[in-house]
Amino acid sequence: MTETSVTETSEATLSHGRAVATALLGVDRLYRTESGDRTGLAVLNMDTEGSLEPDDLASYGDARTRWQELRAGAATLPEADRRVYYEELARSTLAFVDWRDRGLPLEAQLGSFLHVPVGPAPEPELDALRERIRRLLGRLGYGGDLRAQCAAWEARHRVPADEVEGVTAELLAEAWDRTNERVLPIPADRSDGMRVETVRGVPYNARCDYLERTIRLNVEPTLTLPGLRHLVAHEAYPGHYLQFKVRETLAKDGRAPADNLLSIVNSASSCVFEGIADTGLALIGWDESDDDRVQSLLTRYRAGIGTGAAWRLHALGQSPDTVSGWLRDQSLAGGEGWVRNRMAFVAAPQRAVLIWSYWWGEPSVAPVLRRTPQVDRARVLRYLYSRMHSNRTVGMFR
Repeated sequence: MTETSVTETSEATLSHGRAVATALLGVDRLYRTESGDRTGLAVLNMDTEGSLEPDDLASYGDARTRWQELRAGAATLPEADRRVYYEELARSTLAFVDWRDRGLPLEAQLGSFLHVPVGPAPEPELDALRERIRRLLGRLGYGGDLRAQCAAWEARHRVPADEVEGVTAELLAEAWDRTNERVLPIPADRSDGMRVETVRGVPYNARCDYLERTIRLNVEPTLTLPGLRHLVAHEAYPGHYLQFKVRETLAKDGRAPADNLLSIVNSASSCVFEGIADTGLALIGWDESDDDRVQSLLTRYRAGIGTGAAWRLHALGQSPDTVSGWLRDQSLAGGEGWVRNRMAFVAAPQRAVLIWSYWWGEPSVAPVLRRTPQVDRARVLRYLYSRMHSNRTVGMFR
């Protein structure tokens, strides 16, 4: 890719992106109407002025015809990475339409929605993560078996629920400064940034509500200081907030396609979206202590066993009680609150495959950053943050 391809978008792609955005909103409206799912396919729409009118799709047959047209149109775009991304997005959306219209098993959803290998995280990889955690905790002086090591580490670094908001606010301030210094200039004043609100009884660990500028943080799982650093980097700076802010700014300035304004689930972009957020800890230098390295390994491990729980529930047909027991036996941290919210997350058929985006996200992004020479660091970061990506397009930066 040339320098201009990182920062500029052709008129043809801008036009195609607008057509994609209205077609996505059309499928989203159709899906919300027929399913009653208020979260929808487009879980975030930053078009607050209402300039994007959803396509009028009366049926999934209409949606299929429209997206077949858009898939064909993607092949004509001048930018190589945009041809790939919009073709893969079309395949994901056509698969979503087929799932709602005809039904698709979990295995087909994984390959067709997210474009990832079918199956749970491999056991040898989980074993390797457990061994790395055990060795690192041993080096830090924690004895006993792995479960005892993790329990002692978690107890030492635990942040009580009534202190979470204050501690997280301080971390947000530090992460804002580190992001400006080490990643990209944030195109906003600090007053535009995120605040934290603690919640209970929700099926997630944390959620970035960008339009409300609020991180909703579940305090039912046991939370640690390294864990809060990870969540701040993931949900805010340089994670989801920065992703949304950069994409929104470019789209509203006419320098990026209108689909930049949407966040879509069950899509070709899902893994990279989470992967950019998960690399945030390293981008701002919050991975330099052994305790932060423990947290990073635990985060990766828990993403893996999350795929195992979803696979057992939806592909193998095991009962929720059986799967909960398995997840409880596998979990090394977080307590019963973490087990409950992971089960609630993977139990919903419309969200089950998303747990794989956490498992495959970081491996799709981190290698690109590692192999990019320092002289190209700013360019690759602009490339990652300025546009929507699939697992393949991340690696197309040159």
